[in-house]
Amino acid sequence: MADSPLTLVAEPIDPACASWLSERCAVEAIGADAPGFEGSLARADALIVRTYTRVDAALLAKAPRLLVVARAGVGLDNIDIPACRARGVEVVHTPDANSRAVVELATAFMLDALRPRLFLSSALDRAKWAALRHELIAPRQCSDLTMGIYGMGRVGKAMARVAAALDMRALYCDLLEIPPERRFGATPVSREALLAEADVVTLHVDDRPSNRGLIGPAAVRLMKRDAVFINASRGFVVDAQALADFLANNPAAQAILDVHDPEPVAPDNPLLGMANAHLSPHIGAATATAHRNMSWVVRDVWRVLRGEKPEHPAPVRDWVSA
Repeated sequence: MADSPLTLVAEPIDPACASWLSERCAVEAIGADAPGFEGSLARADALIVRTYTRVDAALLAKAPRLLVVARAGVGLDNIDIPACRARGVEVVHTPDANSRAVVELATAFMLDALRPRLFLSSALDRAKWAALRHELIAPRQCSDLTMGIYGMGRVGKAMARVAAALDMRALYCDLLEIPPERRFGATPVSREALLAEADVVTLHVDDRPSNRGLIGPAAVRLMKRDAVFINASRGFVVDAQALADFLANNPAAQAILDVHDPEPVAPDNPLLGMANAHLSPHIGAATATAHRNMSWVVRDVWRVLRGEKPEHPAPVRDWVSA
């Protein structure tokens, strides 16, 4: 395939998808920090990334042949779309590839916080059996609680369906007007009302700069003293110190976060080691199905290389990624 277009894969994708693409063009898999990356980048017609390869003007300057940047995933936080468009480089992604996986994880986090449970590894006498059953009585049941959904996109709408299935009252706030038939029983409220009334606050917002520090000192002061706070969206939307202060002052509250700023989690993160803070290593999309769905971005890579329109181009946005 000496004359074939070259696709550079900077972060791992599903082997079946990589094989599909390699049957059509040359493919090299080299991490952005690895020796030889810049040499391959200079020859690349396409670049596939996931979460941690930053595609900005500096990288694009080293890629004179580049026609398309593909994000094997949903968010485009790490891609400078205006810089790509200024160079005539198409940007593609997989907008609904991991939504269900994120919903599963956020739901699991909620149940982890609300429903204590364990599995037996040995037989118990009747007294220990009775004591254990008493210890595992959940103080609260989902059907008695209110879920507050901050951000009513694909994942937020699916969380509204989860709330409905569990007979929870659901509130949401979003910048856009959501048609009643797409709310799945959730009621629109202000951000202040959502934070004040929700027993479970689950965050599902995008990467616009105005969302940086969205959950800061003023926001946490509104939350219930026993609130369950879940972030499976972006790390930079939460002020970690403000959340840590809230948790320290409200030991009945819990926070479970799958995304962080920076990643990996820094040693000085104030949430580390707190009994009521639980940090997960960014596994919202960590299912084989989601990884495969995201990796099928190779189809749009091949469309662009053939001079065709992609199925999932990056949306036109009125903000620049933070």
